[in-house]
This record gives sequence, C-alpha cells and structure tokens, in this order.
Amino acid sequence: MRKTWSKGAVGVAVAGLAVTGVPSAASTEVATPERQVTDIVPVPVQAHADPDANFRLTSETVIQAGDGTGDVAGYLRGLLQPATGYSFPVTSASAGGPAISLELGQADPRVGTEGYQLAVTKSGVQLQANTATGLFEGVQSLRQLLPSEIEAKTVQDLEWTVAGGTVLDYPRFDRRGAMLDLARHFFTPAQVKRYVDQIAQYKINTLHLHLSDDQGWRIEIKSWPRLATEGGKGAVNGDPGGYYTQDQYRDIVAYAASRHITIVPEIDLPGHTNAAQATYAELNCDGVAVPPRTDTEVGYSSLCIGSPTTYRFVEDVLRELAAITPGRYLGIGGDEAQSTSDADYRKFYDRVSPLVAKYGKLITGWHEIVKTEPPSSAVPQYWGQGGADEDVAAAAARGTKILMSPANHAYLDMKYDASTPLGQDWAGLVEVRDAYDWDPADLVPGVGEQSVAGVEAPLWTETVRTSADIEYLAFPRLPGVAEIGWSPQAARNWDGYRARLAKQASRWQAQGIGFYRSPQVDWP
Repeated sequence: MRKTWSKGAVGVAVAGLAVTGVPSAASTEVATPERQVTDIVPVPVQAHADPDANFRLTSETVIQAGDGTGDVAGYLRGLLQPATGYSFPVTSASAGGPAISLELGQADPRVGTEGYQLAVTKSGVQLQANTATGLFEGVQSLRQLLPSEIEAKTVQDLEWTVAGGTVLDYPRFDRRGAMLDLARHFFTPAQVKRYVDQIAQYKINTLHLHLSDDQGWRIEIKSWPRLATEGGKGAVNGDPGGYYTQDQYRDIVAYAASRHITIVPEIDLPGHTNAAQATYAELNCDGVAVPPRTDTEVGYSSLCIGSPTTYRFVEDVLRELAAITPGRYLGIGGDEAQSTSDADYRKFYDRVSPLVAKYGKLITGWHEIVKTEPPSSAVPQYWGQGGADEDVAAAAARGTKILMSPANHAYLDMKYDASTPLGQDWAGLVEVRDAYDWDPADLVPGVGEQSVAGVEAPLWTETVRTSADIEYLAFPRLPGVAEIGWSPQAARNWDGYRARLAKQASRWQAQGIGFYRSPQVDWP
C-alpha cells in the first residue's frame, strides 16, 4: 500500500468515423473537434469506419430495448436527455423510425461477458452484447462518439451526429479497479457516487473502498457501535470525520451496481488499526485505549494477536460486512504491519483467513498476505514498484492471480511534479505518461499475463479533502490505468493515447471535472 511518508489504431484504418456537433442557431462552426472511433478511451479491440453512414439523433429517435435491456436503456436515456432536450422514449419494438437498438444475445462470441458490438448506420445505432454489463460498457463508447456537450446537464443547441462505423470490443483483464481511501478523509455518499459515475465511463468495474485505518473508522458495525460513532470522528490533521450507516453503505453498493461496478470493502488488519484501538480498550494487549491519531505515520499499530477478543472483534466485523456486501470479495488489509512479528502475522491470518470463507466471501488484501499462503482464490494486490518479488512470484506459481497497483505508476495520490499542490512523492513523481506507459504482465518476474487478475488505481487521501481534489489527482491519470486494464497491449502506445486523451478534455469540462493539464499532452 504505502511506505513511510518520510522517505495507434486497431484492425484496419479507421480514419473518418467522426462525430460532429454543429450549432443549429447563430453559428455554423463545428462545436467539437472531429472524432474517430479510435479516439475512444479505452481504445477498442477492433474498429471499422463508414463515413457515408452517419446517424443523426433527432426528437424522433427512440431507444429500442430488447428483452433484458431495460435498465441499460433507462441509463442511456438519462445520459442523452439533458443536453439534447429530446425525450428518447424506450420502446420494445421499433416502428420503423430512427432508433438506438439494444440487444442481448447473438453477439460475436469473442465479446464474452463484458464486451460489445456497436454498429452505426444512416438508419440507426445497433448495440449488441451477451450481457447487460456488455451493453453498459458499449454505452460508454457510444457516449464518447457524441459531442462532448452531451455531458451537459442543460439543453445545448447542437446537431447531434454520430458517424457511421462498427466496433467489436472486449476487455483484456477481468478486474479493472479504482480505490478510494475514506479513512484518512471522509467523503459523503453523494461524493462517492459522483466518483462512481466518473470511473464508470472508462469501463472500470470495481471500486475498492478503504473503510478503516489509523485515523478513522467509516462503517457502522452494530455489534461494536462505537467504532463508527467514536472511531469515525477522526481524520488527518484533525479534519471532520464521518461514517456510513449500513443503510447508507447498501445504497452506495446498489448505486455502483447500477453502473455495473462491484464494491470491494476493506478493513485493514492487523495493522492500521489505531482508530479501533483508540475506541475499544480491549483491543489492546494491556487493556488501555491508545490515543487517537490524526498524523500520517504508518506501521505503529497492531491488534493484540494473542487475545481471543481480537478474533471475536474481527469475526463480528467480517460477518456484518459480508452480510451487506453482495460482491465476492472482502479486503482484509495486511500491509505495513511493522509492529506485528512475522510469527504473529502468520498466526493472525491463520485464524482470520478462514473467517472470510465462513461468511461466503473470498479474500483480497495487500500483497504482503502472500507470505501466509492464502487460498489460490485470494487476490493479493501488488503495490510495490516492480522488479523481483519471490513471495509474489511463488503465489503466482501456486495459481494465485495478482492485482497490479504499482505505486510508481498506478497510485493516483502521487504528485505529478515537484510543484503539485496535492499528493505525496514517496514512490516518485507520477506524470501522465508514467501512469500509462507500463504493462502489468511484465512488472514482476514470474507474474505473467495469465497470473494477472487486473489493475487498480488507488487514491489515498492524506492530502485530499474535496471532490475537486479527487478529480485533480485522478484526471487525467485514471483513464490511462483503465485502458491498461481493458485494451490489448499491442493496441496501446503513448503517442496515440496522448492524442486521444487530449480530446477527453472538453468532455471533462462539460462534466465539471477539474483536471491537471499535464504538459505532456497537447490539450485543445
């Protein structure tokens, strides 16, 4: 997780698949730059252009929803209505007029469970997939082919033209994640939902919520109620804290699911536990509560490994969290347990790992947990900086898949350069190219393509207080990590990506996202 703070085109040529927005009133200038289907971020697997088959959205356009597509149709309608002012009625059958058609089944087998096929002709748009998730990911591509003004929340006076062509697309890795640290600074449910919407548009399918740490505890545990009401009061630098009730957490989980994102909750153990130990004295070996901490030091806290109370506490927390988490995984931490001996660390996980299975979940945690030899179904998250790691390689050899989050590439809280006002620099300075120009399959010797579960972009919040802070650090780096997780390695190159990334700027502006204008990108 963290160390001490002191220290090109795919397939055939695709030029010509463009989207233009032309003001219909006073001006005749093109409102947005010409776009091609290979401008999509993440870049698709295959794309073919047909510049003679443009389709225009009008007040007559309907969304034709096939069986099982109603939720995605409603989501698409919600995306298109505000800026166009058109109603886009959702119908079960086309009356022969212009339509955006959503269909489940009979898609190319290569698209699997998350891919899609998109075809744009003069008469309409056809989006096919094998699952609703695939349709949802296809909608994210379709929205990028519209003018960036489509993201506005008020009616824009434009012609809404989608250019003709086809896309066949599917992900490289199953897991494409982002992480938000809620323990160092607390973010409201509305702020978390805002981030969910932002990451969904780049085909992120997992949001890892870091719910506990030394500075704060952020989730209601009914069997240990003061964890939230008292342990949740703290934050870095004494800033206001907060916590989620279980009902609020369920609502966040449901909202993320509506965006086809799975929430993975994490309770960091056996270190990073000061907030809990300051709240309940019995979690300390001497029975004396430790003082609350609001600084950013790490490695000093540890649960009392030999105490039966520790395991009653852990089991209660995992039981309650499992009951309100539909996803398959529970995060149980494991990083920077510098105050826990190796023997105690193993003893702790020998007791705790089976509890995750007891409540019907699989383990995820930081890559240090591999030394306890967890089940091969566990997903350790690698946060090192690349190079040899015998324990991680041995876990891969046992059949464990590793989630890649190298701190010197994927950590969104690292500074862009020395003058960046937010963030840390212990893993180095991470500019946009650093976040993009790496391959998870050659990062750690012995952990090749088949041993990679996917990628995740963590955002730690020691210096982050607002949604604007989140957005400044996440954009423009997050889309690059998303592309690493989705697009074929052979399709990715820096020069092509930076050109596509530049065209996202007007979209972020329409969404109200304040982003870092990296000098490595020729922004419009």
